[in-house]
Amino acid sequence: MSHPAPPGNASTPPEPRRSPLHDRHVALGAAFTDFGGWQMPVRYASDLAEHRAVREAAGLFDISHMAEFLVTGQPSGMFLDYALSGDHSGMRVGKAKYSLVLAEDGGIIDDVIVYRTAEDRYLVIANAGNRDAVAEAFAQRAARAPVAASFLAPRERGEGAASFLFVPGPSDTAQIEDVTDQLALMAVQGPAAQEILEATPGIDDLSPTLAAVGYYAWAAGSFRGEPLFLARTGYTGEDGFELLVSHRAAGALWDALLTAGAPRGLVPAGLAARDTLRLEAGMPLYGHELSRTTAPAQAGLGWAVAAGKAEFVGKDGALAADADARVLVGLVSEGRRAGRAGYPVVAVPETDAAGPGATDAAGPVVVGEVTSGALSPTLGHPIALAYVDPAYAAPGTVLAIDVRGTLIPASVTTPPFYRRKR
Repeated sequence: MSHPAPPGNASTPPEPRRSPLHDRHVALGAAFTDFGGWQMPVRYASDLAEHRAVREAAGLFDISHMAEFLVTGQPSGMFLDYALSGDHSGMRVGKAKYSLVLAEDGGIIDDVIVYRTAEDRYLVIANAGNRDAVAEAFAQRAARAPVAASFLAPRERGEGAASFLFVPGPSDTAQIEDVTDQLALMAVQGPAAQEILEATPGIDDLSPTLAAVGYYAWAAGSFRGEPLFLARTGYTGEDGFELLVSHRAAGALWDALLTAGAPRGLVPAGLAARDTLRLEAGMPLYGHELSRTTAPAQAGLGWAVAAGKAEFVGKDGALAADADARVLVGLVSEGRRAGRAGYPVVAVPETDAAGPGATDAAGPVVVGEVTSGALSPTLGHPIALAYVDPAYAAPGTVLAIDVRGTLIPASVTTPPFYRRKR
């Protein structure tokens, strides 16, 4: 069973989906963009100001466009071991793990975060644009998994509480359910994040306490009597938390966070700031650094593949070595002109021993391509992620980015470009 297609037809595109916080974004003066079929705030006032607020204090993001899948039943861990690249049956309750949904040939369908919420219960958060692809992959894998598994029809948007995230449901079958439409997701990111959450009225009964929640771990609590799932994860390179609540609690929680956070420097932040923050942190973005034609090892994600598992979808393809495949590197430049996605990366004539260089009669040789790039607001110089031929991937290699006909020197480095102070 595949995930049902959104309404519409080939000639009439479906209406973009809206977050349960949409009206609040409008009231705050947000500019919107289509992202994965959702109308989401790209900025409220200034990309730069929002970026800096996250690095210096905190930003509040609406990320309700992300997709959530609940996997329950006694065989749920074994099903995820088969369906995903990581080892999930061995996870401790209370922890989270980054993982990959792989195609049969080892290409990446999506990157996800898996949370173990009970002995027989997991939450999988996927990217908005890949919701249907992940749903289809789970449905197909449920049909042929080495354990009993079934993919349930997705829940329609409702007003019910999010308590189903925690309530055990013993079963001899792993049941996979798309619960995206039941939930809202927001993130508080930045050095003041914990202080802001501790000051937010209505957040109660957290177990463990915020101070005791480690990185890639979560706590259960409540917000004004509604179940609250709070994880110390994020996509900015800063300390921070992601908060999952039911639709009916979303607006009140957003308001409470803004009220508690404003005196502490919190600002609402859009997807533009989120993109430059994740780029500085060297975090891949699906559709840029990750794709169906990208193998985990190329993207530096070999560590997310549990090679010791007996069987999982995409194992042989993911572990097959391709010595000639381009690999992901960081590039740093001087000046103000930044490479953007799709710009060629070229080898330059040898000027020092760090890089092999190569030219021919027609000029510099293309050896790679930028996948993401920007003038770093934090560092003050251009940075980029790019796939390059392995011969040019060593840190310190001097290459160049073809920025609309001008070759901008760029040195290979190992991401991240920015690390927060701990």
